[in-house]
Amino acid sequence: MAKRILLVDDEPFNLELMTELLEDAGYSTVQACDGEHAWQTLNSEGEPFSAILLDKMMPGISGVELLKRIKATERLAFLPVIMQTAVGAAASVQESLAGGAFYYLTKPFSRDMLLAVVAAATEHWNRHQYFVELATQQLDALQHLQHATFSVRTLADARSVSALLARTSSSPDKTATGLFELIVNAIEHGNLELDYHQKTQLQHEDRWQEVLQQRLDDLRLGARHVCVSLQRVAGQLHFTIRDEGSGFEWQNYLRDDIDQLISSHGRGILIARKLSFNELHYRGCGNEVLAIVYN
Repeated sequence: MAKRILLVDDEPFNLELMTELLEDAGYSTVQACDGEHAWQTLNSEGEPFSAILLDKMMPGISGVELLKRIKATERLAFLPVIMQTAVGAAASVQESLAGGAFYYLTKPFSRDMLLAVVAAATEHWNRHQYFVELATQQLDALQHLQHATFSVRTLADARSVSALLARTSSSPDKTATGLFELIVNAIEHGNLELDYHQKTQLQHEDRWQEVLQQRLDDLRLGARHVCVSLQRVAGQLHFTIRDEGSGFEWQNYLRDDIDQLISSHGRGILIARKLSFNELHYRGCGNEVLAIVYN
């Protein structure tokens, strides 16, 4: 089944252009000509959306106001919202991204940029939905787990451990999404020593998955593990993730830095901090992070 995208714009030409580009790429689209129509569509019964492309400047309910409503609605909070506008000023970008937007596109944008951003957004939503489905499984005994430690090496390990540990939380889908982002960051950028700029270049060359697997197969790097532990402390869940890498400048990723937020990747820590955890603390050189959930 095609992934379903909601397009919100008060300019008919823009709606038709985005519809053509996305449907040619295999997506299903629904159009909304203003914020009120979009809000009614989001609250109507029917097949859920995988992402929203939202114009920032609209009469009536603006894109920023609609974004606030979406992020304040529990069932929609993780739905990726891609803001798009002709305004490229830093303050305008930061307002939307600080409000929870997944990405920011400045008009005019290319077909390749549009499809790359939509693909990243729908992948994020599909991963969240995977964790939502796992959260419905009968694993209630994990609510009583006091302490646990896991050793993970691959992204598949990260997915299964995140899903399991998140069942200790009262909001398992949110917790699982954040845990997965932090563990993946520890694997890719910590243990496998693939830095932010390398990932940007490899994604541009469409070689990211190939090189990632090469690093996992490397006798030295591939032998490293990420330690993931849980400790229940006075009504809180403390998740500690520690890798065997040399660390990174984590301070830059705890700020709403414009260059980071509008890049092709690097939003995992931001997602974890804003949507998944009540507190996030990096330690030392950055190869250990404590994520806290008020349970």
